[in-house]
Amino acid sequence: MTAPEELLLDVRDLTVDFGALRAVDHVSFGLRAGGALGIVGESGSGKSATAYALLDLHRGTGARVGGSVRLAGTDVLTAPDRALRRLRGGSVAMVFQDPLSSLDPYHAIGEQIAEVHRLHSGASRRAARARAVAVLDRVGIPDAARRARSRPHEFSGGMRQRALIAMALACAPKLLVADEPTTALDVTVQAQILDLLHELRTEEGLGLVLVTHEVGVSAGSVDDLLVMRQGRVEVLRDGARGAGRTPRGLHARPARRRFPARVDPSPAAPPPGANPSSSRGT
Repeated sequence: MTAPEELLLDVRDLTVDFGALRAVDHVSFGLRAGGALGIVGESGSGKSATAYALLDLHRGTGARVGGSVRLAGTDVLTAPDRALRRLRGGSVAMVFQDPLSSLDPYHAIGEQIAEVHRLHSGASRRAARARAVAVLDRVGIPDAARRARSRPHEFSGGMRQRALIAMALACAPKLLVADEPTTALDVTVQAQILDLLHELRTEEGLGLVLVTHEVGVSAGSVDDLLVMRQGRVEVLRDGARGAGRTPRGLHARPARRRFPARVDPSPAAPPPGANPSSSRGT
């Protein structure tokens, strides 16, 4: 068993209650720096509630959260609001499930990334804009300086997901939590996003928690696997704590294939009220 001080993320007896419903029931796991953990489960299993607790995103929602979540030695659940704000973005960042609803449709992608960078790092506007272009280029957005001026509806679904990953990388976090990052993407683009996450982890030492409802999505992307059902850990293959057992009862799909790192930047349909002629798709 790995000593707690060697873990980037150390979760112990985590519980999350929404009123009378216990969504997460005494869940424990650990993750080493640079490691990757898959949290797998069907809808309603508690996997996303667990992921949100890693950043204490339940704070202020009325949910009751118990146990401990230690990130790089700091207990996220008991950290004061100001310290928690420094942790989010700086030490841990999240890629949310739906990029279209997570991005502001009326502001440029680069502007939104720069805003996150300024909020968490205190960088100047000029430095934040440069950082936005740099991370967009890092995640494989072609012609990043120009595309940074595009709005979300001018990006394809895969490009929007890459933009969310770029936003999460803006402040160089130690841990990235990705909640269903391949949902609603076609198989080819799913593989590209998974390849990107794997590349970021191996080349930059980024810790990864990958939340998904498909075992096959996580199979080629993670070291350790946590399978949840009805708020509890049913299967744990945890290299940070010890051996586990083979997952049962979940639908798997074939392992992912390798695809080119950059995507075809075809734009999506504009949101209601937007001017279609403003699209910059290539």
